[in-house]
Amino acid sequence: MKPVKVGLLGLGTVGGGTATVLKRNAEEIARRAGRGIEIDFIATLEPERAPELGVENIRLTKDAYEVVNDPDIDIIVELIGGYSPAKELVLQALENGKHVVTANKALIAMHGGEIFAKAQEKGLVVAFEAGVAGGIPIIKSLREGLAANSVEWLAGIINGTGNYILSEMREKGRDFEDVLAEAQELGYAEADPTFDVEGIDAAHKLCILSSIAFGIPLQFDKTYTEGISKVSQEDVAYAEELGYRIKHLGIARRTDSGIEQRVHPTLIPKSRLIANVNGVMNAVLVNGDAVGATLYYGAGAGDEATASAVIADIVDVTRTLTTDPENRVPHLAFQPDELSNTPVLGMDDVETAFYLRLSAKNEAGVLADVTRILGDQNISIKAFIQKEPRHSEEMVDIILLTHRVNEGNMNKALAQIDTLDVIDDVTRIRVEALS
Repeated sequence: MKPVKVGLLGLGTVGGGTATVLKRNAEEIARRAGRGIEIDFIATLEPERAPELGVENIRLTKDAYEVVNDPDIDIIVELIGGYSPAKELVLQALENGKHVVTANKALIAMHGGEIFAKAQEKGLVVAFEAGVAGGIPIIKSLREGLAANSVEWLAGIINGTGNYILSEMREKGRDFEDVLAEAQELGYAEADPTFDVEGIDAAHKLCILSSIAFGIPLQFDKTYTEGISKVSQEDVAYAEELGYRIKHLGIARRTDSGIEQRVHPTLIPKSRLIANVNGVMNAVLVNGDAVGATLYYGAGAGDEATASAVIADIVDVTRTLTTDPENRVPHLAFQPDELSNTPVLGMDDVETAFYLRLSAKNEAGVLADVTRILGDQNISIKAFIQKEPRHSEEMVDIILLTHRVNEGNMNKALAQIDTLDVIDDVTRIRVEALS
């Protein structure tokens, strides 16, 4: 049987890793796929990289459309990233009858509905395992391995940059800005780190996971997104003192009212396995009604780790080249006409516990005022710490842990607390038991 011919769009970090691993493990990959797989055409703006990657004898072009429109190419692997021209290239590839593999989570989160509809129309496959959590096969696990389960909730550390920053803040007592600068020097964070530290990257990934877990359409615009730039070293230390660790989590949960879909800093008990995932590593915790809690851990980025997922998708597509399109695994786990209209909840309707750090004047009656306001909103306190005054200042830190409460009620309470003259500043971080 003749080899499957792959057209590679992009020869950057992941593209280079894909070329390297495909070449190194060609024999093993062919044994798994049932036929050979070879890169036949590459689009790259850096053709000078070809010799160092051992692909100098493969056709090269700077025009990605040449690859997409080449009649000899069976599978297009899109590793350019971003929204455009990636979207146009993928749609053109599908129009030309080519299967697509992509690592582009932003593209799938924002335009996956349109792309999957085109693929279904053409009887083609769009595979995107590498788009979420790098080399961890979380999409395949959700879509196939856990197909017997009704997924109740999932929570994931799905951005390595943010996890590295919070890990360094906890382990070495460093400030956010200091660690961010180091992460940029090490290449863990981009020159513009907004997507990573403000949660946008994680929100793209969570949107995809939530859709697959609960059988709802992709709805990135309804994903609550909050970054870690306001988490202080003091908050990290206080959380540790209370028996918690702060992680930047993507959380999706099924409730009677709808689906929670949110990304934000979260206190979790440090006894939880996911609380001990440090550095640039990723982990996703999934709770199904039949299997219970399962944890998926590994490298969430990197050339060969992500290439592992890209090539696994290429192998899957190769296996399905002779399969009846109606009998393939659906892109979002559920058959396209079976996606539900279960609503994604606004944050005011979410229930969670809270960590509150109040910078307050060192006066009598302050705590009584705060607890009265919380009580008026049916918010009960689980734990309380009052620190010594900072240096010679007249301000003290008061740390409260609450029981679970409706977020709308907490917002009302915080609005009232902000009006108190004795309160200078309030920091709030959500708390999840993940049990």
